[in-house]
Amino acid sequence: MSEARRRKAAASPLASLLEAMPFAQAAYAAADGRLVAANARFEEAFGGLGGHATRQGLLDALDAAPGAEGEARAPHTRRWYALHWGEAEVAEGRVRVLSAIDVSERREALALHRRQQEKLLSTSRMMSVGEMAATLAHELNQPLAAIVNYLNGSLRLVGQAGGPAQVERALVAARLQAEHASAVIARVREFVRAREPKRDAHTVADIAGNVIELLRLEAERLSLRIELALAPDLPAVWADRVMIEQVLLNLVKNAIEAMREVPAGERELRVQARVDLDGEVEVLVLDRGSGFSDAEREQLFSPFFTTKSDGLGIGLSICRSIIEYHEGRLFFEGREGGGSVFGFTLPSAANRA
Repeated sequence: MSEARRRKAAASPLASLLEAMPFAQAAYAAADGRLVAANARFEEAFGGLGGHATRQGLLDALDAAPGAEGEARAPHTRRWYALHWGEAEVAEGRVRVLSAIDVSERREALALHRRQQEKLLSTSRMMSVGEMAATLAHELNQPLAAIVNYLNGSLRLVGQAGGPAQVERALVAARLQAEHASAVIARVREFVRAREPKRDAHTVADIAGNVIELLRLEAERLSLRIELALAPDLPAVWADRVMIEQVLLNLVKNAIEAMREVPAGERELRVQARVDLDGEVEVLVLDRGSGFSDAEREQLFSPFFTTKSDGLGIGLSICRSIIEYHEGRLFFEGREGGGSVFGFTLPSAANRA
């Protein structure tokens, strides 16, 4: 509004009434939508928006809040307002009156409350998973140590007797699996004791390569080829290598299991990684299994939920806790053409240096 028009508008009873209000108010002509009068609080809140001189121009300039009808953000100040419209007959004619109440603090308080609730739920999940993991670690630690000892003894006997090279390779592979399992349990015990994971910079290629090697024999038995597709120049991730290997191992094993009933020629398993829009490294495991129903999708990450007849239903729950502990997220989505996609994100090491 020009200064002359502002002075004229300020002299009107309508302008005086709006000025007495404790929040931003403005009146727009019902016929053509032009600004008729506004108080100082409205000018402070919306005067910086180029289109505020008309009702439609104001609405176009504001960012509507998704899922919150009647609330919008002023992009130049980033303040949120609840917009209330009414109609009145005044000396200037019929007008549409806008009352804009600043709700920025309320929205921030609600967002903080949601974050606290999510943190509380995450802590609760980690406590439940921790109790289960502690029991499993205690029960499995001694048998695994015995297995490693037996394998070492068998390797010595094979070496002394000059046994077949195939037997020696099989024993070395079995020892590698057992030692990996022992390392996993050691990390899980640290995780349960609420210690910080031993995070460092690791390449996804090394992590994925080790997991694929561990599952190579199982994949060969099912005539299934695991394809590794990593984006070029993929940055290193900031992670506890053994923990993340366990997560990826679980996801790939689930993908293999999901395709047992799929014809051999259609068994397609891919592990791929890329940098997402937030600058985090996103790792995906894609299969061509039968997928999940809507009801199953809702419970995929719930403790003790499983679609396997002999499953415990704690694998994905533990995986999610580990990924959240790494400040990432674990997610699922259906795969176009049939199948599933499980993925997780990790921070890049460059952002933590």
